[in-house]
Amino acid sequence: MSHPPKINMTMTPLEWGMLIALSLLWGGSFFFNGIAIKELPPLTIVLCRVGFAAILLYIFMRLTGRQMPTSGKVWQAFFGIGILQNVLPFSLILWGQTYIASGLASILNATTPLFAVIVAHFLTDDEKITKGRFLGVILGFTGITVLIGGDVFNDIGNNFYAQLACLGAALSYGFSGVYGRRFRAMGISTIATATGQVTASTLILIPIVLIFDQPWTLAMPSLAAIGAIAGLVIFATVLAYILFFRILGSAGATNIMLVTFLIPVSAILLGTFILNEVLELKHFVGMAIIGFGLAAIDGRPWKKLKGTLSKQA
Repeated sequence: MSHPPKINMTMTPLEWGMLIALSLLWGGSFFFNGIAIKELPPLTIVLCRVGFAAILLYIFMRLTGRQMPTSGKVWQAFFGIGILQNVLPFSLILWGQTYIASGLASILNATTPLFAVIVAHFLTDDEKITKGRFLGVILGFTGITVLIGGDVFNDIGNNFYAQLACLGAALSYGFSGVYGRRFRAMGISTIATATGQVTASTLILIPIVLIFDQPWTLAMPSLAAIGAIAGLVIFATVLAYILFFRILGSAGATNIMLVTFLIPVSAILLGTFILNEVLELKHFVGMAIIGFGLAAIDGRPWKKLKGTLSKQA
C-alpha cells in the first residue's frame, strides 16, 4: 500500500471551520444521548446510531451514482477503523461510565490528543512531535480540567479499571486517527469511507446487541427517544463522520483529535444558548486556556509574534 499523502501540520481556515462544526455536531450528541439513555440500553443506542447512519449513507450514495469499494483489502480496512473508531472506544467508555462520574470520564477522554500526538509521532513521517504541539496538548488538557472542574479528580484511585477503560478508549481514538489516514492513500472518497466504517461497525455490533441487550424484549421507545436517535444518526454520525474523514485526509491524526478539546466547549455553549444554563468563571478560564492550547498547536500566532518582534529588534 502506498504511503498516505502529506498532511497540513498547520490547518487552513476551512479546516478549522470544519473542526468547529464537527465539535458542535459531537457536542450536541450529549443532549441526544441524555434523552435516549433513559429508555434504551447503551449498546442498542450505538447500534441504532451506526446502523441507521449506514442505511442513510448507502441511500445517498445510490442516489448520487456513487459505488462502494468491493476490494477485500479495503473492507478489511473498514472493519479496522470501525473497531478503533466505534466499537472498542464506545464499549470501553460506556462500561467505564457505569462506575465513574461522567466528568471524570470526560477528562480521561480529553487525553485523546495526547495519545494521538504520541502515536502519530511513531507511526507517521509527517506528524512528528514539536514543542508547540506538545505544549498545546498540555494546555488543552489543562483547559478541559478547569472547564469541567478539578474536583472530579477526587475519585482518582477508585474504580481503577473503569478509569483505565476510559484511557483505553482515548488510546483507541489516537490509533484510529493514524489508521484512518490510509483511506485517502487508497483513493477512497470521504462518503465511501464514512459509509464503510459505520457499516462494518454495524455488522460487528449486531451479534453483541442480540446477545447482551436482547432488543426484542425492550419496550417501544417514546417519540422523544426516537427523535434523539434520529439526531444522533443524522447529525452526530452521518454529517459528523463526513467531516471527520474530510479533515483527517488533509490535516492528519493529531489535528483531527483536537476536536476532543472543542467538544466540551461546544456542549457548554449549546447548553447556555439552548437550555439557558449559566456560564461560570471556570468556563471562561477553561475556554481561554483551551484557546491558547489550540493556538500553540496551530503555530501561526507564535510565528507572527516572532516575526513582529524580529522586525522591531
